[in-house]
Amino acid sequence: MADVEATKSLSGLLNGIAQKVYYNNAEITEELLKNELYPDLPQEEFQALHEKMKGLLKSIATADMDHGQLEAFLTAQTKKQGGGGVSAEQAAALSRFWKSQRVRVRESLLGQSRWEPGLRGVSWRVDLQTAAGRGGAAHSGPVALLELELGRAGQDSEFVCLEFDETKVNQVLKKMADIQESIDRVVQRT
Repeated sequence: MADVEATKSLSGLLNGIAQKVYYNNAEITEELLKNELYPDLPQEEFQALHEKMKGLLKSIATADMDHGQLEAFLTAQTKKQGGGGVSAEQAAALSRFWKSQRVRVRESLLGQSRWEPGLRGVSWRVDLQTAAGRGGAAHSGPVALLELELGRAGQDSEFVCLEFDETKVNQVLKKMADIQESIDRVVQRT
């Protein structure tokens, strides 16, 4: 019976951590979790357990571990010597939790990592513009018009219109090539 209660408490703790860290539930506090799930555990022991579980969940979530990776990770954790590892019961609770919450935690992390406002759409065209210059001489050249549709979740879009001459277009293309090069370097290193 004590094992069943310990398993329930640990599952509750993992869910509470997820509510607080991944689902932005401000009502869940460390104090609430202790009082509800581990009222008889000394504060220092609870804090150590809370931090250990939070750290393990962060490792699992950050790597978005699949079933095989999770099992290998938890097996390694159970074999750790001293207080750094986890018990078989804790490993089982972590495994059950991750199998049921992986998709939701992943969606939450993706949502938290998005920049706001987000880009909803892009439209563009190239116009041939003719205009008189300072000396009255006609000047013509292609002009790229770019319209960006920006928006925050749950709000109407805003539109930004940009105008580029040929030089500016080439500068933007050069910057994009530089960005791609940087990304390729980082990807090759990892």
